Amino acid sequence: MKWSEISIHTTNEAVEPISNILYEAGASGIVIEDSFELTKEREDRFGEIYQLDPNDFPDEGVIIKAYLPVNSFLGETVEEIKQAINNLILFNIDIGINKVTISEVHEEEWATAWKKYYHPVKISSKFTIVPTWEEYEPVQSDELIIELDPGMAFGTGTHPTTVMSIQALERTVKKGDLVIDVGTGSGVLSIASALLEAGKITALDLDEVAVQSAKLNIKLNKVDQHITVKQNNLLDGINDQADIIVGNLLAEIILRFTDDAYRLLNSGGYFITSGIINQKRNEVENALLQSGFTIQETLLMEDWVTFIAKKLD
Repeated sequence: MKWSEISIHTTNEAVEPISNILYEAGASGIVIEDSFELTKEREDRFGEIYQLDPNDFPDEGVIIKAYLPVNSFLGETVEEIKQAINNLILFNIDIGINKVTISEVHEEEWATAWKKYYHPVKISSKFTIVPTWEEYEPVQSDELIIELDPGMAFGTGTHPTTVMSIQALERTVKKGDLVIDVGTGSGVLSIASALLEAGKITALDLDEVAVQSAKLNIKLNKVDQHITVKQNNLLDGINDQADIIVGNLLAEIILRFTDDAYRLLNSGGYFITSGIINQKRNEVENALLQSGFTIQETLLMEDWVTFIAKKLD
């Protein structure tokens, strides 16, 4: 089979929404080349090991590469992708240069080339994200391993918003807790909750592709007996009470369901919100307070913000 590589030169802020657009368009595998990775200072307290080649990264901004099958609908698909990316401006998302290029690649090239970007990464004191094709031996007896295949999932679980979400779950999940994961994507936050011994986890996503990806990753990590995955629009129609609700989404989307999250949480429950670019911090914080939450903790990483909010009554 022939494949077409679509390359989009954009900003860090636009990485997650554009990645979702690409997966919804049928992309098989995504590569993210972020110029910031070459210059940022890294903490080594979790034992990360990075070996980066400057030739793999742009001079500025971020390049997202995705792979689409070459068929009679390719032209229409590319135009739909371009239009969807342009529409992100309506949500005040900076799409930067927004240069889109197309090239043809052979299947064996794309099937292996993007894997060089992904290696085991210890993202917290407990969790390590391991690509399925990598051999990895835990270095601590209490280390928790999440296996992910970026070829079938929404990213590798190492984006700052995901890392902070998992760190927030570590701080809040207690054995037997009821968890709702809104916009589950790859299912990584549901998997993390299960490994932290949450009781029942409901993973929700509007995108059917995400639902299937989450189911595959959840089964891969052998926690499917604890997690129910459903296609659903945010918390619409959900009436089950929860101890923790987590959503790693765009700020604009989080603003739509803060009241619903407050309604569904048990007294003393936590609402973890991530995916918030720093410019949207005050807007989300105000919405959480207006819904009745108290901000317990604010996590910061690069230009991203995660809130741990608590329902007190």
